[in-house]
Amino acid sequence: MTTPPALPRRRGRRPAWAGRNYVLLTAAAIATNLGSHGALIAAAFAVIENGGDAGDVGLVAAARTVPLVLFLLVGGAVADRLPRHRVMVAANALNCVSQAAFAVLVLSGDAVLWQMMVLTALGGAGQAFFNPAAEGMLLSSVTGEQASRAFALFRMAMHGAAIGGAALGGAMIAAIGPGWVLAVDAAMFAVAGALRAFLDVSHIAPRPPGGGLLSDMREGWTEVRTRPWLWAVVAQFSVVVAVVGAAEGVYGPLVARDELGGARPWGLALAAFGAGTVLGALLMMRWKPRRLLLAGSLCVFPLAAPSAALAVPLSVEWLALVMLVSGVAIEVFGVTWMTALHQEIPEDMLSRVSSYDWFGSVAMLPVATALAGPAENAMGRGPALWTCSALVLLVTALVLLVPDVRNLRHRPTGAGSTGSTGPGESVEPAGPGEFVEPAEQPAALPAERPASS
Repeated sequence: MTTPPALPRRRGRRPAWAGRNYVLLTAAAIATNLGSHGALIAAAFAVIENGGDAGDVGLVAAARTVPLVLFLLVGGAVADRLPRHRVMVAANALNCVSQAAFAVLVLSGDAVLWQMMVLTALGGAGQAFFNPAAEGMLLSSVTGEQASRAFALFRMAMHGAAIGGAALGGAMIAAIGPGWVLAVDAAMFAVAGALRAFLDVSHIAPRPPGGGLLSDMREGWTEVRTRPWLWAVVAQFSVVVAVVGAAEGVYGPLVARDELGGARPWGLALAAFGAGTVLGALLMMRWKPRRLLLAGSLCVFPLAAPSAALAVPLSVEWLALVMLVSGVAIEVFGVTWMTALHQEIPEDMLSRVSSYDWFGSVAMLPVATALAGPAENAMGRGPALWTCSALVLLVTALVLLVPDVRNLRHRPTGAGSTGSTGPGESVEPAGPGEFVEPAEQPAALPAERPASS
């Protein structure tokens, strides 16, 4: 009897762009988002439970962002020079150690402000090297027509984990205190670092010898300043991130304590924001706006709403609804922004351009968070929150005056980060509201914003 030839094993249903790197990056982002979104709430309440006020909460938040700002540009140059996955793993290790020490400090009951600031600063330094490497790794690992769909799915998984992390973190803080939430975050950094150690960087061509860090940073700056759409949006988000960070990172926990009932309802509000980002990612799995940055920038306007909701303040239910809508909106921006970078920026410049993007976005955050307390003392919490809301509306309206922001168009035939348009060159505009339906997903395609550290 003749034995029939073995049938080939059927491959899984996973699309081919979800290759090994993509799966590892997504799994690691899920792990860290489960821990970090609870830890963000835990850090603020750790300060408050140790007798801190708005100014102290702002100082701890600023302590994280100061080294982030100082080392971001160096981090981008390093990530374009060294294997990106090694930079990511080293950063995760530093974050793990600093969060573990923070947890021990809080659980011991002997935490003082300067110690919390030092440990938070170490975490910020790790983030400065991690963020450009992670964004460059993800952008360089995605190819072909389905790039925006891949980004949307990655972000959906990342933000889905944030929903559980924020809600679980708020509940854990109320039940057992912030120290254990910080300990869980440290463990998640260890898991993520182990996963990222297996990333494959063989598809990235080695950098030729020559030059140095300063030369690399100058090249990155040239890439940014010669593209008006790029520097305009980076400038916009330097203000948006600063005021939203002050509103939600400093005033939000205080409003929750004084008006909403504590950490649990604030965790639920942040979880609603995470749910909105998942819904936004689902939308972007199907919708490809032709004018990438016009669609994205219009969706920044709703980010003014949470500050206004806290200023009133609205009930927990209405606040959660506002956060949900703003989550949908910012996810539309996030996917369009990543698609624009992937389409326009050469692969060997991705981490350096990402570092300038991150630098511009967080440069004013330490100032805003540090001044949040004095601003509340000077004008009151309500007027300070209304000011945050007004600034988001103003800078978003201004960025729409830049022609390249309005006209940069998605190129359906793009096949990755080729940087094929010249510096400052606009692409042919499409009509307002026009969109392109994504191509039918084939059975097999080639393999893989910044992943959370």
